[in-house]
Amino acid sequence: MITISLNPFALKRILFILLILIGLSCVSSQAAAVFVPVKATPYDHQMSRIESVLASSGQAGGAEISIRLVNRWIGDLRSIPYGFTKVWKTPAETETGEPADCKAKAVALYQRMKRYGAKDVRLVIGKRSSTSRSTHAWVEWQTAGENYILDPTINWMAYRSGDLDSNAYLPYFAFAGTNKYRATESTLVAQN
Repeated sequence: MITISLNPFALKRILFILLILIGLSCVSSQAAAVFVPVKATPYDHQMSRIESVLASSGQAGGAEISIRLVNRWIGDLRSIPYGFTKVWKTPAETETGEPADCKAKAVALYQRMKRYGAKDVRLVIGKRSSTSRSTHAWVEWQTAGENYILDPTINWMAYRSGDLDSNAYLPYFAFAGTNKYRATESTLVAQN
């Protein structure tokens, strides 16, 4: 008969490390994106046509925008046929009804949100899903303790971020006014 004696201190250390590894795996799969300010993004040179739209200020002290109104705007833009362009269309070009891509529709919605006084709105560039081959653009809106994904290219209505799959709408960069941000996966990364 062979007996193995484990040092209680070593056993505690192994359990502690195991608990840390389990905890870290849970955190990484449930982590929300954190936006870190940056001076430049890889998209800056492409966005010169819409800089004035992003920098425009909204209606001061405007009435609260209802989700019903936002859903109507999303539906209006969603009904425009899809058509990819290399350049970023202005909202005026998008609203002619000619085919428009995700960039054009997101910028048009961003402008409309700002024009009606929405606060905490940002234009986001990232991936629609973790398996997407190309990037996608949408709008995020933080209001009344809720964060909404507004995608007038794919969806007919706004969705709460928490109601979406964790592999959906993965941000890379965001733009809000004249501010630019890079997305990180957790607050641990953002602090380093």
